[in-house]
Amino acid sequence: MKIYRQLSLIFLFVFISKVTTAQYVASEGIKKLDALFQYINYAYVDSTDENKLVEKAIVATLKELDPHSVYIPKKELDKMNEPLVGNFEGVGIQFNILDDTLIVVATIAGGPSEKVGLLAGDKIVEVDGENIASVGLQNSDVQKKLRGDKGTKVNVGIKRRSVKDILNFTITRDKIPIYSVDASYMIDEEIGYIKVNRFAKNTLTEFKEGLEKLKKQNMQHLVIDLRGNGGGYLKTAIQLSDEVLAGKKLIVYTEGAKNPKQEYYTSTTGGFEHGKLVLLIDEGSASASEIVAGAIQDYDRGLVIGRRSFGKGLVQKPFNLPDGSAIRLTVARYHTPSGRCIQRPYDDGKEEYYKEFSRRYEHGEFMNQDSISLSDSLKFKTINSQRIVYGGGGIMPDVFVPIDTTLSSDYFGKVSRKGILNDYALTYMDDHRDELNLKYPSIKEFKTNFDAEKELLEDFIAYAENNDVKRNDEEINTSKKAIVIRLKALIARNLWDTSAYYEIANELNDALVKAIEEINSNTFKKEKLVYK
Repeated sequence: MKIYRQLSLIFLFVFISKVTTAQYVASEGIKKLDALFQYINYAYVDSTDENKLVEKAIVATLKELDPHSVYIPKKELDKMNEPLVGNFEGVGIQFNILDDTLIVVATIAGGPSEKVGLLAGDKIVEVDGENIASVGLQNSDVQKKLRGDKGTKVNVGIKRRSVKDILNFTITRDKIPIYSVDASYMIDEEIGYIKVNRFAKNTLTEFKEGLEKLKKQNMQHLVIDLRGNGGGYLKTAIQLSDEVLAGKKLIVYTEGAKNPKQEYYTSTTGGFEHGKLVLLIDEGSASASEIVAGAIQDYDRGLVIGRRSFGKGLVQKPFNLPDGSAIRLTVARYHTPSGRCIQRPYDDGKEEYYKEFSRRYEHGEFMNQDSISLSDSLKFKTINSQRIVYGGGGIMPDVFVPIDTTLSSDYFGKVSRKGILNDYALTYMDDHRDELNLKYPSIKEFKTNFDAEKELLEDFIAYAENNDVKRNDEEINTSKKAIVIRLKALIARNLWDTSAYYEIANELNDALVKAIEEINSNTFKKEKLVYK
């Protein structure tokens, strides 16, 4: 197909709607593009790469719209959809590359690697007879070698501690789940904690499983952690909101110039409609996270704690293009039950739009809530208690928690950025896995009895020094708590799972500490929140 006809199809595809004056102008524009590319094909002095020109034209057009309308080339489409669809096809391991060697951090439960007997700590040194150790292996190389279509086989050679010879395994690739619930555990005898990292196809199932597990442990109150959750499916956000809101309630409505108002209501009896509820958010909480936070806040169902959310109130819909590529086009704005649209302005273009975090930092917003200035026109009232809430730039938390910089130092920054914390944890596990498994049969016993400062700190400092991070006792003392807890959490993840990591790492989570404090105070009663 000629390039101008491809572009015509694309632009017609985007602009199809009822005949209006605006559409007539768009049609004239398409005719203009037709003419341009006919001239290029007929008269241009050199040969042209038609596909490249088409893709640049699409990207340039979408750039003139809003920050969240994007073009996705065919070769990237499946990869971009993986986190939301909730699975990919491969062997089912979490891995890391240490000292140019591929190490299995964990096997995914029920996955093909676990089924054939791979273990955490195994070193994969061969794939299909090819040596992959000490050859400059990259993450992308691992994916190329181990990922593949369901049903295909891959042979791997494993070096296992205490076993002299290389162990050979044949793994049949399968669909591997990508989990969107990172953790679910009991903080104390009454308060449960669930961390959701995205709103994907399987999120509701995972959330309900976590919820049921905690309820069996006598959970009375719940903290849902959406910090850093950039969103996902609108439907999933609605379903999760339905789990905590009682009765028939409007959760969110969407509306756009070419998309009439559509309202979404609760429809089922949720798993946690009563009990104190806290939602943790920060500047990385966006889109679907803000739908959930907005609904919970508007109905006074719980406390929102943390920092102002990202401010993405735009709804995207995927449209497939003729060559297998796609666009995600913004089709509507979403509004919370009280009528708030929390999309922040993007009039100055995409580049300025994505500098928002820098502006917030410069204005001191991450440290001080008083630095945030919002117009009275953005004030709304909650539905039950008539509390003041805000629209126009993210969800404002009910309780502000600043970023804690007291444990920060150049030393801690270096060992974090260079990956030395994680590398050390892997090395330590390689030497002590059997001993730790024997000594600490449960995360509770490990959390209570493993003295990470005594066992790890000096050894870690020496390890870091051998990896070009010089010892600095003053800075180490400043960051000691962060270093020790992070190392202990990384080891817990290697012994158990991601949930164990958060159970320990959350000792550094100031927002969670505040949530526990508020649940145990009279705040819910004082603010007339709906929790009984």
